[in-house]
Amino acid sequence: MTERVSAAADGNGPVPDLNPAIARRLTAAGLDPGAVRSFVAAALGEDLAGGIDVTTAATVPAAERGRGELVARTPGVVAGLPVAEAVFWLLSAEVDCVPQAADGDPVAAGQSLLTVSGPVGPILTAERTALNLLCHLSGVATLTRRWVDAVAGTGASIRDTRKTLPGMRALEKYAVRCGGGVNHRMSLSDAALIKDNHVAAAGSVGAAFAAVRAQAPGLPLEVECDTLEQVAEALAAGADLILLDNFDVPALVRAVRLTGGRALLEASGGLALASAREVAQTGVDFLAVGALTHSAPALDIGLDLVQAR
Repeated sequence: MTERVSAAADGNGPVPDLNPAIARRLTAAGLDPGAVRSFVAAALGEDLAGGIDVTTAATVPAAERGRGELVARTPGVVAGLPVAEAVFWLLSAEVDCVPQAADGDPVAAGQSLLTVSGPVGPILTAERTALNLLCHLSGVATLTRRWVDAVAGTGASIRDTRKTLPGMRALEKYAVRCGGGVNHRMSLSDAALIKDNHVAAAGSVGAAFAAVRAQAPGLPLEVECDTLEQVAEALAAGADLILLDNFDVPALVRAVRLTGGRALLEASGGLALASAREVAQTGVDFLAVGALTHSAPALDIGLDLVQAR
């Protein structure tokens, strides 16, 4: 199986299909099983580099079977369990994975998240790849939940950005959802966001708005504004979603009053968890937090081999 995964990752062979049960769990999570399969195969191929796991091959008898537990070392919110399952299964179809939690669950230190059983060699070879993904995605979900809890009851939602790791956008935005956040656009083509450079190129907020509306009349369109004057211009142009860039709290309050419910408002730029509630209480609808994906610390999760024979 390791040779097959390495060949697929190098583009020299087909990527094996996922277990149907894992594929169903990924689909239910809003993830594309084929895309996850290809991503995981590439990650495994990077670890194997066309060769073998030398240490495991030398120390673990080929016939040895056992059971391991993926355990949270610190409390947090778990995300990415079916992705971790895909890692183990793609390396060896003989590895059986049984989730002990569900994505989006709060987990305690010492709690088992996933039981893996089968041949010990593939379990240990897949360990780091599975943990890299599970720890990172759970870290994103955990940080997101902190922000969501900070603004609870205000009516504001925590929203992510496109500041994601290349190739991991769908997974990271899924982790944001697991933490209770909501997603901004997935790509440059499914929604428009007029930023300051677009305004400079077009000549004004109104001109940029009109140009985008002419190009894509049915597409969701958000306008970034740096001043209250630009907010007024965006409202006059017909904007129904406005991003308030680097507005302090008093300016946010004035923008909310000026808008008067005619458009949704998103605070962005320099936001901090400690002041998130104060920002949310101004009446904005969203807080845009790039840190959810670009700065989330990994949740500490480890694999404990608890039974071998």
